[in-house]
Amino acid sequence: MIYELYYWPTIQGRGEFVRLSLEEAAADYVDVARQPARQGMGTPALLRALEDGALAQPAFAPPFLKAGKLVIGQTANILQFLGPRHGLAPRAEAGRLWTHQLQLTIADLVAEAHDTHHPIASNLYYEEQKAAARQRAADFTRHRMPKYLGYFEQILERNPRRGGYLAGGRLSYADLSLFQMVEGLRYAFPRAMARLESGHPRLIALHDRIAARPRIAAYLSSSRRLPFSEEGIFRHYPELDT
Repeated sequence: MIYELYYWPTIQGRGEFVRLSLEEAAADYVDVARQPARQGMGTPALLRALEDGALAQPAFAPPFLKAGKLVIGQTANILQFLGPRHGLAPRAEAGRLWTHQLQLTIADLVAEAHDTHHPIASNLYYEEQKAAARQRAADFTRHRMPKYLGYFEQILERNPRRGGYLAGGRLSYADLSLFQMVEGLRYAFPRAMARLESGHPRLIALHDRIAARPRIAAYLSSSRRLPFSEEGIFRHYPELDT
């Protein structure tokens, strides 16, 4: 099966969590919006798929994944689908539910990171909500980031299985997503992360091990890995990094 991933072509965003699992699994996939429009792909194909009536079960927004006749939307839902099929989720139901729960918690953190630069409304420019963004970001770096990072550090510490992973004794899609989370926070809030990382050694060790995995390392050094920018979820505004 060749998967079709639909996401915006110029940003990592939420689509990057899906890409990392596809890359680690060495899955055949097409990043549709990044392909030439003359081949029937590109952004026009993404927009057509989002139009009312184009899909029997339309996604609210990207990312969504076509897998044969299935169309799966929402990042955590896509990963819950891919995980068992590519050895990136525990076999037992309890383990799969736990991994999904961890991924949903990461999704909460992603949403809070986004809201540091768009605390009032997503359809307003950052420049139109700077004062509120400074207030929101200050609370995020001082209170919310430590709470989330501490939670995942605690999960890693309590996991009775060897290997230093979140769920069980082997890599899961939640580990890959946590890697991306650390990458994004380092980009958006380098000062805050420099202050916090020493208190979360297991989390940082997991990040480093994932970065060194052959398929992930090859992906990170390739043109398929888009850079962070001030158009995605994780944006670096120095005035917000307190």
